[in-house]
Amino acid sequence: MLYPRVSLYALMLAAAGIPLYIHLPRFAAVNLGIGLGVIGTVLLMIRLVDLVQDPLIGWAIDHWPGAQTLFAAAAAIGLAIGFPLLFGLPQGANIAALVSILVLLFSAYSLGTILLYGRSATLANCPDPKELMTLAAYREGGQLTGVVLAASAPALFVAFGASAQGYPAFGLFLGVIALITLAVTLPIWRRAPITGEPLSFASLGQAGALRLLALALVNSLPVAITSTLFLFFVEDRLQLPGKAGPLLILFFLSAGASVPLWARLSNRIGPKQTLIIAMPLSIAGFVGAAMLSAGNLTGFALICLASGAALGADMVVLPAMFSVVLTRAGLNASAAFGIWSFAGKLGLALAAFITLPLLERSGFNPGQANSTEALNTLNLAYAVLPCILKLGAFGMVLALPTEVSAK
Repeated sequence: MLYPRVSLYALMLAAAGIPLYIHLPRFAAVNLGIGLGVIGTVLLMIRLVDLVQDPLIGWAIDHWPGAQTLFAAAAAIGLAIGFPLLFGLPQGANIAALVSILVLLFSAYSLGTILLYGRSATLANCPDPKELMTLAAYREGGQLTGVVLAASAPALFVAFGASAQGYPAFGLFLGVIALITLAVTLPIWRRAPITGEPLSFASLGQAGALRLLALALVNSLPVAITSTLFLFFVEDRLQLPGKAGPLLILFFLSAGASVPLWARLSNRIGPKQTLIIAMPLSIAGFVGAAMLSAGNLTGFALICLASGAALGADMVVLPAMFSVVLTRAGLNASAAFGIWSFAGKLGLALAAFITLPLLERSGFNPGQANSTEALNTLNLAYAVLPCILKLGAFGMVLALPTEVSAK
């Protein structure tokens, strides 16, 4: 029963992450009347909090290994309180109230994520590379299930008559999931933690972890940009109103279905070779998206299938590689995953800070008639820029040394 509980905790975190990174920009713009440039700035400012907070969270988890249950409970309770508050905000809500709630939510999300990933060696049946990859498959499978759940929930609530695009009901729903998850998963946090040596940049460099951290940051940028702009691209650029939810679900179902396959392939041929196979799928997806004409539902559905499968490889292989190099070097994993978590969220913040003001300056308005210039800017931001960044990440994978990428 250990790995299914790990999956459930991952599900809770993913269900929390989707509204923060995908629903939030549109919710704030449409329901709260906040400009896209302001939203991008707010998200970047919160990331500055994470710059200090995430490494400290990792340090605290390693410094107090006996407090795993307390940390897990704090993360779940923070999410249970924050989401009903966030999605219950009225039109014209004070920016300070929004920022305060977001700091609570991002802090709880960081705490849960760093705890879950940093305790990989503790939660695995044994801390060898193949078992860590198996754990990663269960964890990412749970994450992707949570993503599908969170992506589809608002539309389902609207179908059942919920008001305000289903967001208030969605907030309560996420809060209930967090409380149920806490009750069911408490036993996994009572295992004796496996800890290692304190971190330093020198030790991370010698282990090969710094190279993987740089790869994680660059590789996070393409998916961060497309996550931020997905709803805008589908509804405004492709002019497919009402199709964003099903397409998002298709994307993450493809990712979820691919996770066990990528995990098995990685155990057979190695993680580097697996990424070399998977990453071109993402690159092809970006190229295809840039060339789509408005109304091409079938073409974008195929792109969602291919790019979703590629995301599955990123999700399962890269964190497992990071866990393996930390375990081999005998380093404290939670502190390292605090830095890893910040790298990923910095990518999301940079995506919002760069692309949202850019769209605003081009005259783009969500849900309204837009000029050709505004739609071309959206196309460049959603497809062309991520393609260039993914090519950079692919080059970094090709350059990985054998000792970092070995099975």
